[in-house]
Amino acid sequence: MLDNFLPRLPRAARLGCWLTGGLLLAGAAAHAQQPKLTSYVDPLIGTGGHGHVFIGANVPFGAVQLGPQNIFKGWDWCSGYHYSDSLLIGFSHTHLSGTGGSDLGDVLIMPYTGALKTDKGQQKVPHQGYLSRYSHQREKAQPGYYAVTLDDYGIRAELTSTERVGMHRYTFPKNNQPARVIIDLKEGIDDKATETYLEQVDAQTFIGHRFSKGWAKNQQLFFAIKTSAPVPAFALYNEAQAIGGKSGKGTAVKGVLSFAKSPGVLRLKVGISPVSAQNALANIQAEIPGWDFAKVQQAADAKWNQELSKVTIESPDPVVRRTFYTALYHAWFAPALFNDVNRDYRGTDGKVYAKAPFANYTIFSLWDTYRTEQSLFTLAQPERVGDMMQTMLAINDQQQKLPIWHLMGNETGTMVGYSAVPALAEAYLKGTPGLDGPRVLAALKQSSTRDDEGVNFVKTLGFIPADKENESVAKAMEYAIDDWSIAQVAKKVGDQAAYDTYSKRAKYYQKYFDPRTRFMRGVTADGKFQLPFDAFQSIHRQNPYTEGNAWQYTWLVPHDVPGLIKLFGSDAAFTQKLDSLFVVQGSLGESASPDISGLIGMYAHGNEPSHATTYLYAYAGQQWKTAEKVRQVLREMYKDKPDGISGNEDCGQMSAWYIMSSMGFYPVSPSSGAYVLGSPLVDKATIRLPQGKTFVVNVQGNSPQNIYIQSATLNGQPYANTYLLHRDIVAGGTLQLTMGPQPNRTFGTAPANRPKEVY
Repeated sequence: MLDNFLPRLPRAARLGCWLTGGLLLAGAAAHAQQPKLTSYVDPLIGTGGHGHVFIGANVPFGAVQLGPQNIFKGWDWCSGYHYSDSLLIGFSHTHLSGTGGSDLGDVLIMPYTGALKTDKGQQKVPHQGYLSRYSHQREKAQPGYYAVTLDDYGIRAELTSTERVGMHRYTFPKNNQPARVIIDLKEGIDDKATETYLEQVDAQTFIGHRFSKGWAKNQQLFFAIKTSAPVPAFALYNEAQAIGGKSGKGTAVKGVLSFAKSPGVLRLKVGISPVSAQNALANIQAEIPGWDFAKVQQAADAKWNQELSKVTIESPDPVVRRTFYTALYHAWFAPALFNDVNRDYRGTDGKVYAKAPFANYTIFSLWDTYRTEQSLFTLAQPERVGDMMQTMLAINDQQQKLPIWHLMGNETGTMVGYSAVPALAEAYLKGTPGLDGPRVLAALKQSSTRDDEGVNFVKTLGFIPADKENESVAKAMEYAIDDWSIAQVAKKVGDQAAYDTYSKRAKYYQKYFDPRTRFMRGVTADGKFQLPFDAFQSIHRQNPYTEGNAWQYTWLVPHDVPGLIKLFGSDAAFTQKLDSLFVVQGSLGESASPDISGLIGMYAHGNEPSHATTYLYAYAGQQWKTAEKVRQVLREMYKDKPDGISGNEDCGQMSAWYIMSSMGFYPVSPSSGAYVLGSPLVDKATIRLPQGKTFVVNVQGNSPQNIYIQSATLNGQPYANTYLLHRDIVAGGTLQLTMGPQPNRTFGTAPANRPKEVY
């Protein structure tokens, strides 16, 4: 088939073949003249550079993310795989995608041939272990499927999956060498196994668990493995020490399945569970009862096509199509299911909750995803949003605060702010079914009235002293965003006292604005601005920023941009300073975070605090400048190649920015229920909404030169606003934008047509 030789071709030729191949196969597609949307996806995008993207076999929002694993060599191997590598140690069943922290890589399985080996080997002396060399020329990746040839053994390894079960197909060479498969429970991605257990139940069934400590401090994963053929010999080890019998427990248990000669094709089904090995077996029986690998792969492909079809585009540029659908693919990785087919799950309190009335999720990278991806979910995944929010409310009940960065039943506490607040508030304010207003507000209050992470200072002083609390400005700015969201929920619920309190707290960001330097700066306990001050660097012992500097954090006021403009004194002063952000040059210093990436001047698209900044011009009546900057970011910061993402993907946030911006609008303040117009990259975008409705963006005269909105109509009526309302989108309809090569400087200039704080 065409796919078998695509990886050997140059990228441009591959792209042409993808399109040609898609057209050849179109007769079998639901829409006879259209290729399957999965044919546009290139899972290798983001696996190089600092993208940290997962590559392997999974289904949308699935618990299993089954993929290849390299030897961990630092930050760029957070997903377990980096495009620059050439050695594989096996295939594991859980991964993170695009994060700046590493963990998971559970239940590593590796086929090999020859002498028995129980250690993976080392980068410099690989032949001492069971690892193998591999080449991208013999590697194939597409949604729901991954394959690679293990060059040292001549084994073709293929992977596919369902939500909770990974399926392997190994084709061994026909020779007289012993064939082996190792289950290595010691190995993970930069974590430490604390207890591992493996048991042979019968000739084709194995069960066990892997408990570990890493980013998730107490992860418990249970599994079951079924083999397509009886295993003639099974040996257990703890490290290299042999264990007698059919079961073994230790910190580094490994099991080796051995065949005296090649078994030809061997298939494995691996179910995982957060609750028990018995549930993992039940997951296998429910999701992959048979052994038809092709059928499972086809079902995974169909699931991806269904989810990708929720947002479709038209563009004459194959690179745009390829980048867009790959971004949509990446956006549907997380949050990931964290329950069994019977709805059992393990809570953050360690207790098992049986048959939950909602689908439980994990991997909530909320500091990143509240800015765009959660808004994308409300438009294109509304049926999942309710379960995600019920998960957050359950977590709140179990740990007495909403999730901050939740991972596999563990609260990691990573990043500043209580960023579940805007996500939950947005879902409630946008009418997500099943959310009780008083319960939502109570949870929001609980997270915002703690006494840690500087919240105590917010409550007592109205600001966070830079000499008392690290990352004071970053925390305070995020809390102001979060508190504004709480105020809007309180208003809807009818709690006037809470509305007043949190509306006041939402303005506390003003205390950090220095009118002399026109930057947000740290303030010490005596009320003075922190010294020394360098807008480019964050080298103080008490660093006031998080993964950024004053240039980036000065604009982090998405909930009150009109108020920020007032601090600058005028629209002109605001836009002049904003202009300088994109051209100024300076040293970040040796201690600068690697997350400050994707730079245009000091605008850092590779990290999330900057993601709304390009859209702020519209609030000052200069939407055309937003159009310029958005198109520049779309063009320069996203490529259809392995290093094509300008920073960590962060569980879909980088991709969500591209998706929303390509369609022409963006949720600057997600809880506000509005989206600011930018500059659509595509000629047409269609969002498929519940009840058969659609919202369509039609773009007339679009081109790389015609980046400016000349005029707009909404449902056939002239539309002068530079923002869209969520309620208008979900009602269904058509937005038509007419583009041109020169700015229409009158579009959105009138104050009545600019984005505002409340709608």
